[in-house]
Amino acid sequence: MQRKPLDKAPCPIARTVARIGDAWSVLILREAFYGTARFDDFEKSLGIAPNMLARRLCALVEEGLLERRSYCGRPPRFEYVLTPSGRDFRPVLVALLAWGNRHFSPEGESVQLLDRETGARVEPVLVDAANGRPITEAHYALGPGPAATERMRQKLNRAAVMQAASASNLNPIETEC
Repeated sequence: MQRKPLDKAPCPIARTVARIGDAWSVLILREAFYGTARFDDFEKSLGIAPNMLARRLCALVEEGLLERRSYCGRPPRFEYVLTPSGRDFRPVLVALLAWGNRHFSPEGESVQLLDRETGARVEPVLVDAANGRPITEAHYALGPGPAATERMRQKLNRAAVMQAASASNLNPIETEC
């Protein structure tokens, strides 16, 4: 069975997954945020096969998340640095960090988000930029945007029905009747 290409899907989550959806890409971006820039350093830090690393770095450059810069002419050597688009991925990594700490760290947190000024541990939350209110399922829902297809509108409508039923502890099947 051939997979459907996701890079042109109407869903922004699918488009994102198409670009950075494999674990190696996310980990390469994480390492870039840690300051790793050279091929050998990525390879050593991640324990990734050179051919896989080369493919993933090339893909991240093609997608505009990393920029390839020459740092040595003989032999030719390159470093990989985050682009503005790549730096915009930082909140996603912070969210993954917080979620992983919350759900998959029974031995304790190995990495924490800290306030630069105080050194205090920070618990990140996603907030509405307009009013500063945390984005929770109880107060916010996904809705169709101007480019939404009819299929996407139906999915989002179905999700809204399920969310409303869940919020009121009703059986979602009963609410559709």
